[in-house]
Amino acid sequence: MSLTLHLHPLSSYCHKVLIALYENNTSFTPAILNPGDMAPFLKLWPIGKFPLLEDKARKHVIPESSIIIEYLDQHYPGPVKFIPADPDRARETRMWDRFFDLHLHHHMQSIIGDRLRPADKKDPFGVEQTRAKIKTSLDFLEQNIGSEWVMGKTFTMADCAAAPALFYIDRIAPLGGTHPKAAAYLARVMARPSYARALKEAEPFFQYFPKE
Repeated sequence: MSLTLHLHPLSSYCHKVLIALYENNTSFTPAILNPGDMAPFLKLWPIGKFPLLEDKARKHVIPESSIIIEYLDQHYPGPVKFIPADPDRARETRMWDRFFDLHLHHHMQSIIGDRLRPADKKDPFGVEQTRAKIKTSLDFLEQNIGSEWVMGKTFTMADCAAAPALFYIDRIAPLGGTHPKAAAYLARVMARPSYARALKEAEPFFQYFPKE
């Protein structure tokens, strides 16, 4: 099998790429990372961030979730086109992808990261500021999200980014009481077979999700 995805089942950015792979039934080998022995992975990608796609047939190693999805779109296309052909729609899709990663995904991970710190190293003021940034972004999303998917009727890379970001934010602070459109979107995307499969595979690992 040509493609190997180096991942951890709890990683939200890994979920993002798994959604894209499962949408098109793209064949790949999952390589689950062992946090206790990252040396083999670091030889491939010294930065140490995952997911990482290894394409042995093309002799490429592709980091970064958005770049991986664009690579799949280009070299392993399927029925679902993650970047629209129309340049304006493509630009808007990339904008939403960046929005979810930079203004929701990143902040969510900062809060979870704070939970993993020793008690004397926690940053409650920083967490409070980050929660305020998440609220601002969710308020914007609530006003602008499509009635079905992020880009309307078409499932795109923007949805691959939105699903895990909102899933984990909902675990930090449930969306239903404050952002009903975002909560309804999350329910739809969690029911989509591609993300439902990724979540099912992650179930044994959710016990390790850090509680507050």
